[in-house]
This record gives sequence, C-alpha cells and structure tokens, in this order.
Amino acid sequence: MRRPSPLIRRGGETDMNSTMTPMIDVVFLLLVFFVWTASFQIIEKILPSQMFSQMGSDPVEQVDPLPEQDFDNIVVRIGYDGSAPTWSINDVVVASLEQVQAHLTAIAGIKDDAPVILDPDGIVPLGYVIQAYDVANIVGFQKISFAVNPSKD
Repeated sequence: MRRPSPLIRRGGETDMNSTMTPMIDVVFLLLVFFVWTASFQIIEKILPSQMFSQMGSDPVEQVDPLPEQDFDNIVVRIGYDGSAPTWSINDVVVASLEQVQAHLTAIAGIKDDAPVILDPDGIVPLGYVIQAYDVANIVGFQKISFAVNPSKD
C-alpha cells in the first residue's frame, strides 16, 4: 500500500497557514502604504489675524494693530548687482551674509523680539532671500516679515 504524500492537499481540508498568509501580506502592504504616505511635517501655526465673526453687509470697524514698542524695525535690504547680493541693515552697508549674521546677533543680544523686515529687490534670486530669512531665524528673532511694495493699479 502506498503512503499518501504530505505535499499533496486533499480536497476538503484547509489548513490555517494557507489561509492566513495572504491576509498577513495584505495587512503588511497596507501598513507600508500608510507609513509611506503619512506626512511627518510639523504643522504650521495659524497666522494671527483679527477676523470678525460678524457676517452680513453691515460696515465693520477696522482695528489697526498696535505699533511695535521700544525698538525700531530692523530693515535688512537685499540688492543684486547681477553677480552677487548686496546687503544693508537699516541703511548701513554690510559686506557679506556673515557680517549680516554678526550684526543681527549683536542686535538680538539687546532685544530679540524686535521686528525684522526683509526687503529684497525684485531681481534678487530667491536663494539669497531664504538665506537672509534663515540667518534671522537662527539668530533668534521672533518676528520676521517681508516688505511689500503695493501695486499702483
């Protein structure tokens, strides 16, 4: 008499390993998909604004923001001469970005909550503007903004 082979399945039998393997594969693939598509960025804070909860066509009184106190704005102007950026802090010409960082560090030692305004010319490459922003952020200033030239339309 011949002995039945353990490798050949019989018609009505199901074993637990053969049914769980595809389910484990599916669960693993879903887990990998969700981990890869998840965003691990820090959520940005909501910008402060003075929005009113009133709705309708009634005129609303506009509230002006309070002026900065104790310290003037620190204006960092960024120019571009075609080959390299030019820097100035409150209309004092500075030779390089490292000197801009040194001046901002000295000012931050006095008062780090003074507002810094970055004022790039229209032709300045974006990389130099980002470098100036990063320097002001690294130095420790809390209020960094960009100057805007309103259109005359």
